[in-house]
Amino acid sequence: MLDLYLENQRIENQNFSSDNFTKGEYQDCEFINCNFTSCDLSESKFFDCIFNNCNLSLAKIENVSFRDVNFQNSKLIGLQFQQCNQLGLSFAFENCILNQSSFYKTSIKQTKFINCQVREVDFTLSNISGSQITNCDLSGAIFDNTDLSKADLRHSFNYSINPIINRITKAQFSYSEVISLLDVFNIRIE
Repeated sequence: MLDLYLENQRIENQNFSSDNFTKGEYQDCEFINCNFTSCDLSESKFFDCIFNNCNLSLAKIENVSFRDVNFQNSKLIGLQFQQCNQLGLSFAFENCILNQSSFYKTSIKQTKFINCQVREVDFTLSNISGSQITNCDLSGAIFDNTDLSKADLRHSFNYSINPIINRITKAQFSYSEVISLLDVFNIRIE
């Protein structure tokens, strides 16, 4: 049972790492300059919410519902998104740091990653088809049996995607970065 239901609230400058976070259902709420570092958010529900300039690094998100949630200018380092409630899972990331997070086996079709650091993020067995991945640093990101069909990576960089083990049908790549698709063949291009 959740302890709280909040709707249309603006929550600012809260440090939930030192103050206890009240698990609950949050509808159309905006969190601004809040610190959730290592906070236990498990079982909470966030519907149509915005997290702006927040730090959610290492937060526990077991069975958390994120539906139509926008993360802006936020840190989400080390989050295990595969532990979220997968039913209706949908979010967008803009100007965020997602380094060392995991989307293992998640289906997050048509997700927007805009101007983000997505370094060493695990996309193994995930479905990110139709996603817009724009101006993102994907160095060290793991793509293993990932569905990238119709994904737009034209303006992203530092990725290494094996076209043999990943689905890339109709995915879009920039001319300058598409060469990274050949990394797996260990060939020299001059």
